[in-house]
Amino acid sequence: MAFMIAQRAFLKLYLLKLVEEHRGYGYQMLEELKTEFAPFGYVPPQSEIYRALHELVQEGVLYRTKKLKGGDPGVDFQEIVLYHFTDGGIEKAQLYRKQVKTDLDRCLGILNKAARDHFA
Repeated sequence: MAFMIAQRAFLKLYLLKLVEEHRGYGYQMLEELKTEFAPFGYVPPQSEIYRALHELVQEGVLYRTKKLKGGDPGVDFQEIVLYHFTDGGIEKAQLYRKQVKTDLDRCLGILNKAARDHFA
C-alpha cells in the first residue's frame, strides 16, 4: 500500500467530475485543474492528465470522439478530442470513487496525526 494517494488516482477523480459536468476535452480540463489547485501550489502536469485520461479509456470508463473547433474568420479549424462516459462508465466511475475515498481517508488520517503530533 502506498504512503499517500497516487497523483494519477487523484487526477482521475477530478477528470471524472469534469466529464460529468460536460467539460470534456483534455486541454480544457488541464486548464480548469490548474486554476482550481493554484491556491495550493499544485500544477497538474499535462503528461499526467493525458495518461490518466488514456487509462480511463483503456479501463472502459470513458471513450473519445473527435470534433472540429474554430472556423471563425481568421481562425483555423482545430481538431479536439472529447471524452464521454461509456455505457457502463458511470458505474465504473462510482466504484473507482469508493476505492479512492478509502485511500483519501487513510491519507487524511496520517496527515492529521502528523499535524497534531508536530504542530499542535
